[in-house]
Amino acid sequence: MSKTVDLNADMGESFGPWTMGDDAALLDVVSSANIACGFHAGDPDVMAATMARARDHGVGIGAHPGFDDLQGFGRRRMQVPQGTLANMIRYQLGAAQGMARAAGTKVRHLKLHGALSNMASVDHAMARACYEAALELDPDLIIMVLAATAMEEVVRELGCNWCGEIFADRAYNDDGTLVDRSLPGAVIHDPAIAGPRILQMVQEGAIITESGARIPTAIDTICLHGDTPTAVQLARSVRQSLSEGGIEVRAFDGRRG
Repeated sequence: MSKTVDLNADMGESFGPWTMGDDAALLDVVSSANIACGFHAGDPDVMAATMARARDHGVGIGAHPGFDDLQGFGRRRMQVPQGTLANMIRYQLGAAQGMARAAGTKVRHLKLHGALSNMASVDHAMARACYEAALELDPDLIIMVLAATAMEEVVRELGCNWCGEIFADRAYNDDGTLVDRSLPGAVIHDPAIAGPRILQMVQEGAIITESGARIPTAIDTICLHGDTPTAVQLARSVRQSLSEGGIEVRAFDGRRG
């Protein structure tokens, strides 16, 4: 059983005067932050402020690129040519790298957002286009993938730095993909359920699906969505459960190939 695991959250998703999530509170709990790059959410001021807070908390910084879909929060599926998709990743990662450098820190990892992530989790070519574009900018970048999906197969083929992610606040299908948000029970809001559930997955080294099936997989990091109404309570519950189970929370190191 792994004695350490990373706890990450999507954040930096506010935009202008509109506030999304409680990033300040989450940064007291998590060890890695996936920061929106302006396409699905966020703006330059929000990105700069979130990176500065993450730096001050000693939290690892990641770029969180998504589809160019502010209105749909990046959760609407889009058909984008692979060349354009690669440029979208380069553009957003480049912005994140520039903001991080200005803040005296760096981008450690990359994690795809929303519909882009869901589509890439079952589409090898799409995942490869995104990851190759990102690795062009930083060959040592750690690619955060949805564990036990096409994403993991692609990073293993690329031989790059990667880490496997599971979700504390989402239900799973038997193929390792996430239950569609439109379906009942797809999003887990109850901290009393989330914490013990995640501890069990980490202890077993497997995703536990809605049907109770086990999918053995690499669990390097656990995600909470910052826009979930109970995100902070969920994060605290997960961290407490892990601690009580003898699991230390710290930023991941990344795997090779």
